[in-house]
Amino acid sequence: MDLLKQSIFQAIDEASEELEKLSTDIWRNPELNFEEHHAHEILTNFLERKGFNVIKKFAIETGFKADLGSTENGPNIAVICEYDALPEIGHACGHNLIAEAGVAAGLGIKAAMEKAEKPFGKITVLGTPAEEGGGGKIDMINAGVFDGIDVAMMVHPCPKTVSHVSFAAVDMVSIKYTGKAAHAASYPWEGVNALDAAVLCYQNVSCLRQQMKPTWRAHGIINKGGIKPNIIPEFTELEYYFRAPIKQELDELRDKMKSCFDSAATATGCQVSYSFSSKPYLNLVTNNRMADVFWSNAKSIGVKFDAKEDTIAGSTDMGNVSQIVPIIHPIYGIETLHGNHTKDFATAAGDPKAQLHTLNQAKAMALTCLDIFTDENLLKDIKDEFAMLNKNSK
Repeated sequence: MDLLKQSIFQAIDEASEELEKLSTDIWRNPELNFEEHHAHEILTNFLERKGFNVIKKFAIETGFKADLGSTENGPNIAVICEYDALPEIGHACGHNLIAEAGVAAGLGIKAAMEKAEKPFGKITVLGTPAEEGGGGKIDMINAGVFDGIDVAMMVHPCPKTVSHVSFAAVDMVSIKYTGKAAHAASYPWEGVNALDAAVLCYQNVSCLRQQMKPTWRAHGIINKGGIKPNIIPEFTELEYYFRAPIKQELDELRDKMKSCFDSAATATGCQVSYSFSSKPYLNLVTNNRMADVFWSNAKSIGVKFDAKEDTIAGSTDMGNVSQIVPIIHPIYGIETLHGNHTKDFATAAGDPKAQLHTLNQAKAMALTCLDIFTDENLLKDIKDEFAMLNKNSK
């Protein structure tokens, strides 16, 4: 086993300069969800050069699959890559580092497979586009991509390092108010003010927060508020995200939000329509047995954790994956005090200082894969925990 572990470390260390160039290239060329053509091309070309069996444009135009081994000899473990960016602030969630870590972990496991005396399963490096609001993993779930996967894992840069992480469920809604335009000075009584409805809607949701559970969130913007100050707005639009720890609570919050939308229309005489996302993100459930193994492996190579367990108010489509296969989604610090989705975090994601932390996470993932491949009892424990959680949630 020590020889296989050393082969993992050696493979990742020897490729460290190439991996950094890959990450930097993605960071310098940020692409929005479902538009990650450059990232798709350089990641798949890299994996092809390294000897993986690559399928480009897999399930989604910018998705991919790169695998090695066979399920005849053991489980199929998926290591997830994300690589989409955010509007205007680029890789402010560090998806360039997520892609790098996933590819690096794949290289490490490939080296261990080649060094092993007998084959022990299949490793799949899976490129999943459009995490930032596009729900790419949900599309892949619907396409059957995860049907043959036994367990899945990924890591995510953050300001802190935690192995056992929970994420909230989230839904998105667009609210539209239609009124009647009129001259705001000469004939205001002829108008029906859709901006008043939007403002009331925003205030209603703000007032609702006093009655929200501490773990609930609702945050929105008015993205269309009128044309000119002297024209009573006849059309306005808001967008909201709202979150809760589990889907049942998310549904409860959705009903309360609807009342906020409807009452603003009633008060102003406007017509209202709203549409919720067709792909809500479900809450992420970490497989504790697998996370325990990751935690031990990461600590063995010098990773220092801020905490073992934490709940994150943000959301990810990896939550939907966690409902159908056992997963882990550790977060790791990259030496910044600033949170994700900020310009400062985007800068940190492109800083060479992030490299050591990212490659250590890749090594910890590869070691965890190796443990699962070589220990049938561990895989059974992971699947038993997953089955029990699913049974209890029904």
